[in-house]
Amino acid sequence: MDNEKGITRIIVIGMGYVGIPMAALLADVDGFYVTGIQRRSKRSGWKIDWLNAGKNPFEGEEPGLDELIERVVKNGKFKVTDKYDDVETADYILIDVQTPVDDMKIPRYESLKEVSAKIAKHMKKGVTIIIESTVAPGTTDYIVQPILEKGSGLKRGKDFYLVFSFERVMPGKLIEYITNFPRVIGGGCPEANERAKFLYGKVVKKELQITDTLTAELTKCIENAYRDVNIAFANEMALLCEDFNRNIYEIIELINYRHDRMMHYPGSGVGGHCLTKDPWLLLHGYEAYTKKKYKDKIKMISNSRYLNDYMPEHVVELMEDALQEKGMCVDNLKITLLGVSYKADTDDTRNTPSENIVMILQNRYHSHNIVYVAHDPYVKEKDYTLTELTDDFDHAVKDADILIFATNHKQYYDIDLNDLRKKVKTPIIIDGRNIFDRKKVEEKGFIYRKVGERKLIK
Repeated sequence: MDNEKGITRIIVIGMGYVGIPMAALLADVDGFYVTGIQRRSKRSGWKIDWLNAGKNPFEGEEPGLDELIERVVKNGKFKVTDKYDDVETADYILIDVQTPVDDMKIPRYESLKEVSAKIAKHMKKGVTIIIESTVAPGTTDYIVQPILEKGSGLKRGKDFYLVFSFERVMPGKLIEYITNFPRVIGGGCPEANERAKFLYGKVVKKELQITDTLTAELTKCIENAYRDVNIAFANEMALLCEDFNRNIYEIIELINYRHDRMMHYPGSGVGGHCLTKDPWLLLHGYEAYTKKKYKDKIKMISNSRYLNDYMPEHVVELMEDALQEKGMCVDNLKITLLGVSYKADTDDTRNTPSENIVMILQNRYHSHNIVYVAHDPYVKEKDYTLTELTDDFDHAVKDADILIFATNHKQYYDIDLNDLRKKVKTPIIIDGRNIFDRKKVEEKGFIYRKVGERKLIK
């Protein structure tokens, strides 16, 4: 920090759902000047120009973010580039890159390793580097630290500081979750923790909780695995209630009427960047740290992942069941998916269940002359093979044989069922998000299937 001028220079690497709001919030602090670094690729390079024009690149509803970005850019406090030159003068460097897993559930750290190597070439003495991306336990100490030390010739805790402090953002509530959630700080020494506290204390209104690096990494992975396991339990109970010919949502309401219960809801699948991979990061870290196979002792986490990944297939099964009641074959159909993003009222399509639903259908019925159309009011680009993606609801549902509701966008709750019945060719609704009331839908002449309610009794 340039104490004489009262200026703190900050680099945020990765302009995504974590990096953009964090960079903008920091840039709004007096004396903080922030440079965002974003790779200029065909897919995401446009964000550089967009952000430098003071525009929010997210299509979904993000309260306060539009005004914040416009203000900090206008005030000359925030800029974005694809160059690493400003790293040389940075007091803080935040790493917010994606850390996915591959098909074998092994972490893919290409981006993390690449940016760490680039930082090492430019970092100055005294810089504080903070990893906000979720990583497998042990990654900060055993992967990132060696890259930084080897590339820079500097030593952690002496010449620079390295901290793991994970994000807890949620699309649709990006600013709220950064500012109003406690922050866990896992530095390698007291000085690193104090430096991270100085930074986060300017934007986080809740507690700043200090721990060691490994504990912080474990906290993030276990926190998300906990939620994934709870969702899996809800999904499993939904399948159970279908076979009992009862409604899981009524049962959850009865359970949650107790003030000390909060059972999750089932659905068409778990999406997003976190829950679909963080449990695997935890298990990978376990094996790397203990040199033991997780399957010998740890079973619930992986079983829950497999169950949640199965739910899009179950949506297809419900569709097949509805067609059987109608006496129709899976052939010469128009299937419309309502909702492409994984979460309501956002444009985040990462690991979206609707993609898996389409892939299952295409693999199972690849030669059956099926036309796929997807509707989403927020998503502008499709990430997977569809005949068409549109934000025109009437066009999407016109002459459809199957309507699959995979995302609970608020727009869908206001659908006029009488009008919808006139537009579709075949009145079949598959509800993966508990949007409709069965009685009301069936009164309008629709064949209706919902995750967690009764199936057709054969």
